[in-house]
Amino acid sequence: MTVQKEVAHWRAQIFTRILQVVLALGLVTALPSIMLSLSEGIWSIAVVDVLAIAWITAIWRIPTWSYHARVLNFLCVTFLVGIGLMLKIGPISQIYLAAVPVLAALLLGLRSGMWTLIASALALLVMGYFTNPSLPDPQTQTASLIQWCVITLNYVFIMAVLTLGCGVLLKRLDSSIGALRGLNEELRLTSAAVARLNDMVLIAEVTEQGQHIIFVNKAFERRTGYRRDEVLGRDLRLLQGPDTSPATLERIAGAVQRSEPVRAELLNYTRAGEPYWVEMELVPFADEGGNNTHWVAVERDITERKRSENDIHRLAYFDVLTGLPNRRLLMDRIEKLQASSERDQTFSAVMFIDLDNFKTINDARGHATGDALLKNAASRLAQLIRKADTVARIGGDEFVVLLAHLGSAHSAAAHAALAVAEKIRVAIAQEFVIEGQTYSSSASIGVTLLPKGGENPQDLLREADIAMYRAKAEGRNGIAFFEAGMQAEVEQRLNMERELAAAIENSQLALYAQQQVDCDGRPVGAELLMRWQRADGSWVPPSLFIPLAEGTGQILQLGAWALRQACLYAVELANAGHTLPLSVNVSPSQFRHADFVEQVQAVLQETGAPASQLIFEVTEGLLVEKWEETVERMNVLAALGIRFSIDDFGTGYSSLAYLKRMPLYELKIDRSFIMDTPADASGKAIVQTILAMAHHLGLRVVAEGVETVAQASFLIDSNCHCMQGYLYSRPAPFAQLLAALSPQATAA
Repeated sequence: MTVQKEVAHWRAQIFTRILQVVLALGLVTALPSIMLSLSEGIWSIAVVDVLAIAWITAIWRIPTWSYHARVLNFLCVTFLVGIGLMLKIGPISQIYLAAVPVLAALLLGLRSGMWTLIASALALLVMGYFTNPSLPDPQTQTASLIQWCVITLNYVFIMAVLTLGCGVLLKRLDSSIGALRGLNEELRLTSAAVARLNDMVLIAEVTEQGQHIIFVNKAFERRTGYRRDEVLGRDLRLLQGPDTSPATLERIAGAVQRSEPVRAELLNYTRAGEPYWVEMELVPFADEGGNNTHWVAVERDITERKRSENDIHRLAYFDVLTGLPNRRLLMDRIEKLQASSERDQTFSAVMFIDLDNFKTINDARGHATGDALLKNAASRLAQLIRKADTVARIGGDEFVVLLAHLGSAHSAAAHAALAVAEKIRVAIAQEFVIEGQTYSSSASIGVTLLPKGGENPQDLLREADIAMYRAKAEGRNGIAFFEAGMQAEVEQRLNMERELAAAIENSQLALYAQQQVDCDGRPVGAELLMRWQRADGSWVPPSLFIPLAEGTGQILQLGAWALRQACLYAVELANAGHTLPLSVNVSPSQFRHADFVEQVQAVLQETGAPASQLIFEVTEGLLVEKWEETVERMNVLAALGIRFSIDDFGTGYSSLAYLKRMPLYELKIDRSFIMDTPADASGKAIVQTILAMAHHLGLRVVAEGVETVAQASFLIDSNCHCMQGYLYSRPAPFAQLLAALSPQATAA
């Protein structure tokens, strides 16, 4: 609806109400007026009243007339009544004429009002002058004319003021209605938009008692569960709860006291008590005098964002499986513990804990069981420490415990750390029950104290790790404190690891051959032994670098190289006309490698070596795990012609059941049984028992470490097939073995 139509509609309503009032008052006043007029014999007045009432009734009741026609008729009635009364009663009736321009301005506009003002003024002048019969002479008539002109001018002045006032008022009303309509439309759109916002909106009125809610939108009702009528009049703090940050509330309260806008992230609670996070902006609104009268709060639900932030934080700083702090958070806490220990001049401790035999349980029962065991272990550790301490999982089956502020004396702190470590060791040693099954484990624990000058968190963690490996090397299920000498051992091991890698790359390793002889001293075989000579000419014992290679995984590269060299030597022997078998050591990790059989097949095909001239020496440790798979792989290799020997027999796996199922060719008696024979009765009995068993099983026996004639005589008398040791030959380059096997050397 346009502004003009709204004004026209408003005028029509006013006109209708005026007609109703005129009729009501007209009937009330006209009846006494008619009665009085009739009693006085003034029939014309009674007729005018009756005609006026009838005419106005017709204007009110006839709907077919247009608005303008009805208004003009009403103005005519008023004008004619005024003329009639002036004719019969006199100038006092001019009040009727005064109503005409005002009503015209009100109902038709300023222009119509001015025209009716002119018409009523002229009527007043004419009627007032010509209706006066007592004007005997021209001088009196002139005075009467002047009198009525003055009356008319005053009438025009007063009525012009009233008419113009009504007209200007209506003009302003037109423009105001337009402005109000625009504002109302804007307010309606704003109200609809606010009501439909996804953000929650609250408006609170400032009173002496606080800020009381006077408006909430639909989003607020949906998120909080409160109906609008439940929150109106209540305080803005309605949604706060036990975990809402006091510091944030204090900051908001300070901003409210200063009448300043404030933005904050706040934990609120729904009607049902469910916590949710909002990003809130609270803005004050002031009146024209600058007084703060209202607060508007716009809140956006950021619960999902907060949950994501918490998830990201947990992934960044906590272990997913156990919920314990991870390495990143641990390093931060070690750094803080260092600072506080130095400041307070107290000693604290770092413990490195490794679960013994965890890999065996994990591989045998699967990762689900392994994960359950780790979670149970984490729970036990968490129950043993104070709130000020920290338990972290840094990977696999490795945990770290930080013990804060154990004492101001080094000895007292060490004693306290040892007591906690012992509690941990005992707790982990207790059986774990997982899905009705019991599992046993133990813990190797390394401990180092702090602070230590110039060390960073990585250094402390490394020290505890080194101490843990010392505890593991000493038999596991134990506790070891870090000592300075341990660091030297680790550094020596690390240097040797680097040197070994360089030695492999620079071909500094060699295979030496040690002859194996029969009872008559004739060569019947040779074992290939790995030797390492540094560039400076010094030798590294195999007892050092072989275990190192096993631990670092370099044994796979060494084993592959040794296998290839053995094949090449076997070809050289065959080309020289010798059928001497060569024994080469194969480590358990090399043998279990997924493509070991394929590697052997490939090197045999590439070199052309006779497989029947190769003997793979394996230790009893190979038989501990994956027994069926091991036997199957040995059978495949045996089908190629390769023979197998059990090295260091009697020192490892105690069960002898494998002897019947494995495709074995020989047993090698460990030198520890030979060295005390024949003087030691126990050693002598063991050797004889092994020889007797081997003879019954049809296996060849090689006695290692034969160094004296007495040992050799005892073995020969015991019917030992083959002997190996310094008594007959020392390990030497392969070329010397070829030379020793030449016809000239044999003849000599």
